[in-house]
Amino acid sequence: MPYLRRINTTSTKTYSSRTLLFLENDGTLRPLAIELSLPHPDGDQFGCISKVYTPSSQGVESSIWQLAKAYVNVNDSGHHQLISHWLKTHAVIEPFVIAANRQLSVLHPIHKLLHPHFRETMNANAIAREVLTNAGGIIEETVFPAKFSMEWSSVMYKNWVFPEQALPVDLIKRGMAVEDPKSSHSVRLLIEDYPYAADGLEIWSAIKIWVKEYCSFYYKNDEMVQNDSELQSWWKELREEGHGDKKDEPWWPKMQTCEELIESSTIIIWLSSAYHAAINYGQYSIGGYVPNRPSISLHFMPEEGTPEYEELKTYPDKAFLKTFTPQLQTLLGMASIEILSRHPIDELYLGQRGTPEWTTDANMLQASEDFRKKLEGIEKRIIKMNKDEKLKNRVGPAKIPYTLLYPSSEPGLTGKGIPNSVNI
Repeated sequence: MPYLRRINTTSTKTYSSRTLLFLENDGTLRPLAIELSLPHPDGDQFGCISKVYTPSSQGVESSIWQLAKAYVNVNDSGHHQLISHWLKTHAVIEPFVIAANRQLSVLHPIHKLLHPHFRETMNANAIAREVLTNAGGIIEETVFPAKFSMEWSSVMYKNWVFPEQALPVDLIKRGMAVEDPKSSHSVRLLIEDYPYAADGLEIWSAIKIWVKEYCSFYYKNDEMVQNDSELQSWWKELREEGHGDKKDEPWWPKMQTCEELIESSTIIIWLSSAYHAAINYGQYSIGGYVPNRPSISLHFMPEEGTPEYEELKTYPDKAFLKTFTPQLQTLLGMASIEILSRHPIDELYLGQRGTPEWTTDANMLQASEDFRKKLEGIEKRIIKMNKDEKLKNRVGPAKIPYTLLYPSSEPGLTGKGIPNSVNI
């Protein structure tokens, strides 16, 4: 928690948090306790100062529990925007785009495969650096790390591992799945009713089948991959310059086999499309009403015997609003995530192409059409699952269905749809 000491010197005050959840027999998760921690005043070597809060529905204890949950949301909001969203999609995809445009001709098969998934990414990132992630920009104004936002993102990049961005690998690493060759996706979910994972594995599998069929058409064996000078130059520049800080990491695929090409291309497409969609397009529905998911806290938890504690007992709503929803940051945050959550009229979704005749290879045109139809089938299955009352996590207590991995969408603020690329 070393960053907490720095953050606490600003006007923003928050905790490091941990939440203990209990998996019920019906597949739902029930919070049992929240631990809020602060750095020890005498130094990090003394650990941290922590306090545990448990659920309550009556009196001031109920208000305390609501505050504790809000502090968890503050942490989650910052991590979501800076790490899950900005770092793991916008930032890490950019080097793939730059190196591909420098090293792969427009006629190269891998350029044709990945081109839709690079659409408008550079433009979106340039705008983000001007108004969102810049010093004094909207991100610094609206999430708890404030001026340390990009520093936090940079520190977290040190833990970024490209092969671990594959959805099955990510789920296993996070303890949400285990390897199981007998399962349809070679992994078995430990929480079966986990909509992001269940829908995501269907999308991941469809992408990988499409990529494998495509790459196998142009690369009949490993030797063809090794002898493709443009492909090798792309991967070399990507590693040594694009992600130069990690050029010596042993986990980088060597790009010497068809399997490495297929897996790497699948990860790139997944991050650019489905993963970004799941991270980005539900932001307004969750955080558009800021008290539901605050991103900044201005005060610490009130201690018993203080005026703040008495105010919480007497005017709990007022105390909550004073702690979590400063007006300027609220307006900036609401406006920003509303814009980020919208689909433009000319959006191209996963499985769609801007030009129907993007290749002269009839077999690949048919394979592309098969991929599109497979996505339509997945969407129908998702809709059906969202109507299954046994799957309680797909709608939740608010009865709002999980739609973030619906492949298609209409324009506007829909909370669904998987665009091809990181374009907003």
